[in-house]
Amino acid sequence: MDSGNAYQDPWLAPDKLYHVLFCFSLTLIFSALASCTDYPFIRIHSIRVGSILSLLAGAAKEAADHLGLFPSAGASFKDAIADIIGVLAASLVLSLLRKYSGRPGLEQEQTRRVLPV
Repeated sequence: MDSGNAYQDPWLAPDKLYHVLFCFSLTLIFSALASCTDYPFIRIHSIRVGSILSLLAGAAKEAADHLGLFPSAGASFKDAIADIIGVLAASLVLSLLRKYSGRPGLEQEQTRRVLPV
């Protein structure tokens, strides 16, 4: 990486904030959708599902930037780091909300009901 390229893609740029906010909000949305499903495995791991889907969306955006599909300066390692920061922040918020909310624990969600025969 040459020194001229470092000035074209600064760490503290509005673009990086957009990446953080985009992946943060996608993680929240995907996690909320995963927690509403009928499948208990996906509900239990909704934060992981939301995080993975958000990272995939960020990677797809960077691939599209690299291919020139969007009017941007191209793919950036710093944009990918900003995406990861957004996902980690959302995962932390969701984990804290799950831990300190009045919702039943995951152990109760994993038990099966047995109907009398």
